[in-house]
Amino acid sequence: MNYANLPWIILFLPLAAATVIALFTLGNRTLSALLSIGAIVTGFILTVAFIAGNGFHPAVSETSATWLSIGTLQADFGLKLDALSLMMLLIVTGVGGAIHIYSFGYMHEDRSMARFFAFLSLFTFSMLGIVLANNFLQMFIFWELVGVSSYLLIGFWFEKPSAGDAAKKAFITNRLGDFGFMLGILLVWGLLGSLNFGELAAAMKANPAALGTAATAAGLLVFCGAVGKSAQFPLHVWLADAMEGPTPVSALIHAATMVAAGVYMLCRIFFLLNADALHVISYVGGFTALLAALIAVQQNDIKRILAYSTLSQLGYMVMSVGLSGETPAMFHLTTHAFFKALLFLGAGSVIHGLHEEQDIWKMGGLKKHMPITFWTFIIGTLALSGVPPFAGFYSKDSILGQALAQHDYLLFGVAVFVAGLTTFYMFRLFFVAFLGEPRTEKAKHAHESPAVMTGPLVVLSVLAVVGGFIGITTIYNSQFTPDAEKLTVAQQLLEPLHNIVPMLLGIGAVAVGLFAAYTLYGRTESDPLPAKLGGLATAMKNRFYFDELYEATFIRLHDGLAAVADFIDRWLVEGLCIGFIRGGTDLSGRTLRLLQTGNLQTYAFLFTLGVAVVLYLMLGK
Repeated sequence: MNYANLPWIILFLPLAAATVIALFTLGNRTLSALLSIGAIVTGFILTVAFIAGNGFHPAVSETSATWLSIGTLQADFGLKLDALSLMMLLIVTGVGGAIHIYSFGYMHEDRSMARFFAFLSLFTFSMLGIVLANNFLQMFIFWELVGVSSYLLIGFWFEKPSAGDAAKKAFITNRLGDFGFMLGILLVWGLLGSLNFGELAAAMKANPAALGTAATAAGLLVFCGAVGKSAQFPLHVWLADAMEGPTPVSALIHAATMVAAGVYMLCRIFFLLNADALHVISYVGGFTALLAALIAVQQNDIKRILAYSTLSQLGYMVMSVGLSGETPAMFHLTTHAFFKALLFLGAGSVIHGLHEEQDIWKMGGLKKHMPITFWTFIIGTLALSGVPPFAGFYSKDSILGQALAQHDYLLFGVAVFVAGLTTFYMFRLFFVAFLGEPRTEKAKHAHESPAVMTGPLVVLSVLAVVGGFIGITTIYNSQFTPDAEKLTVAQQLLEPLHNIVPMLLGIGAVAVGLFAAYTLYGRTESDPLPAKLGGLATAMKNRFYFDELYEATFIRLHDGLAAVADFIDRWLVEGLCIGFIRGGTDLSGRTLRLLQTGNLQTYAFLFTLGVAVVLYLMLGK
């Protein structure tokens, strides 16, 4: 069988679905949904077929065609096929497919469901383009397409001002990071003369000092792209507001796709990052993980708690990359895709069952009314918290082990502390929302979601259980550490025992967080933490006032500069310079027009006057 064309089909199927929906089937919601779901599910099946036929390291690892050639710049449109991209293909099409199927039930009553699925397919195409890109230019184009399609999805309910504001905030904040990313790409091309990842890796291998004194600057500028897309400090402020989109959008953006793009990109271009750049990256990731975990402790919106949890886990991944741990970072990215998609879809099931209620303090007792959602949600919570033997335990343990192996005890301590906080805020959510007695009428009359929504929850819960020991690390090691030992399932189950200190500290942090959550929230009708923490709790609830700080500084500075620019343009350029020329021309024209009276006597007088002037000039001297 010829597998060569399968990756191209996988890439363009979602685009074809989006195009057909936009042009022909917007009036048919069910057909539009089936087209979108069919495209991504077919993509997943074809991905599995391609891997089954070629393995994770195909004989032809790159295929491309010249797209643009100008002087020394040659831009290809090509596909990179290796363990890293193929695993991401499985994640995007697999987890994304589950979200698409779930969306059919969640959005079924929405009158704009067809438009929603067109946007979903466009987003999927954009994300697949990032995953498969074999050069910086192609990746950047798809990077921006992801930004556009996420803008459309976050602002899907555009009638709500908050949704429109959130979409604009996400789009503009990402542009800040993307500007640095673009400068980094230009700097790398200027110094190394290529945009192709394979050629760049070969150049850096042949001469590790090829970037010279600009190595740190190039690495950090490229990292700016990840700071925007993966919502790292200080550009983290957009991610929580992205909750204004429909819940499946939140799952898609926060689980396996958009926010994962930054971590994937860093692992793809890891060879460009020197020690200084990696050091900065690790501490940005560690600080983001801690900051987001603290904020999540005092959020009451079920989706916002999960959003800040995503921020925190992304910080883990970025920190791991900075500690030279590509395999732990991608391992955690993969398991996180399983259990975070599960948690977001579970939250969507809760919201659907409670008729759009999102405040956890208006829930309670959902275990009785929503049993499937309850059991799948607790599995996701255990996996995210890092309870053995769930998937999150293994991937988080690998990051803790990486931090300890690099002897960075500060980041190791931060990672352990964040593990405790993660368990605390997730079980706070779980105890308040699912246990106890219903607090409102909506909670008393909650109902389980239909099978089209609970089915994906069950599938994802299975992956959240077994994802840690089914060979994911072996696949990534074949990409990043080819000499690493291949472990059996039994060996993977017991792998954390080989590094006992991070395992014990990680489990200890989980135990402390669980005990604290049960003590404070196991049997309570209101949040006791604000009274205990005072101003700190208020600050956490208000996200440490970063939005207000940016409003008072950068945005006010921007508005001031815009006002100055407007004054210069309106009064100096337009009014004085251009206005003087325009006004002078107009005045001259009006003056000359006075000479054109249409009166014969006037013309005869002017003619005689002209002759007299000529005679004077010629004879008068």
